[in-house]
Amino acid sequence: MTYRKLAAEEFSDLASRILYEDNHLLIINKRVGEIVQGDKTGDEPVSEKYKAFIAQRDSKPGQVFVGLPHRLDRPVSGIVVLAKTSKALERLGAMFRDSQIHKFYWALVCREPESAEGLLEDMLWRDEKQNKSFVCRPGAARKDAKKAMLRYRRICRTERYCLLEVELMTGRHHQIRCQLSNIGCQIKGDLKYGAPRSNPDGGICLHARRVSFVHPVKKIPLVIEAPVPGSWKGIPENLQQDATARQAMDTAARSL
Repeated sequence: MTYRKLAAEEFSDLASRILYEDNHLLIINKRVGEIVQGDKTGDEPVSEKYKAFIAQRDSKPGQVFVGLPHRLDRPVSGIVVLAKTSKALERLGAMFRDSQIHKFYWALVCREPESAEGLLEDMLWRDEKQNKSFVCRPGAARKDAKKAMLRYRRICRTERYCLLEVELMTGRHHQIRCQLSNIGCQIKGDLKYGAPRSNPDGGICLHARRVSFVHPVKKIPLVIEAPVPGSWKGIPENLQQDATARQAMDTAARSL
């Protein structure tokens, strides 16, 4: 198996975005615009990029295994968990399905929610043609609707936006984008769900900030965090560390 030769700049970039790696796992910080799985665009997914990276870094002959147990939307940045062995891939897939991997996101929203924190429970349905999800209105039940749950809390305000932390409790299509929009808190840059303007990079200000889970092979607790993109303005530099300190004990405990 022959993989493409990475230029020095791309090789360095891929290396800098590795958050955790061992013989079984590779956890990386995805950029806005990258795809995690091949689609009709023909663009190279991050899994293929890291196959080429590992082959080059480790002078590895033959085929490199990099499996994808979950997805992250193209306009979203942040943590993607990849498997380096088939055993890890199978176990991670089951852990994601059974909600044994706890996922936290940061979202810059255009309007502050009425409550500083809350639980959102909705029935969502997906319009395949529009590639968009909708909240079922009272009295308008649908057979294809699925229950969606998340918790949010306000972290801080910037000059024009509000930063929320979101704990995802179910994994529905565009769930965070849809549910926050439904309470009038559209994510910055998310035109599809009602934001007033786009971001220069074409992405949205939704970031997979942290995951906590028990390693599928080593059986040790892991808490992995990804720094937000540099384009997010107005967030105090020390806030990421402060938020980590407030939540690390809880997230680690939940993963045990």
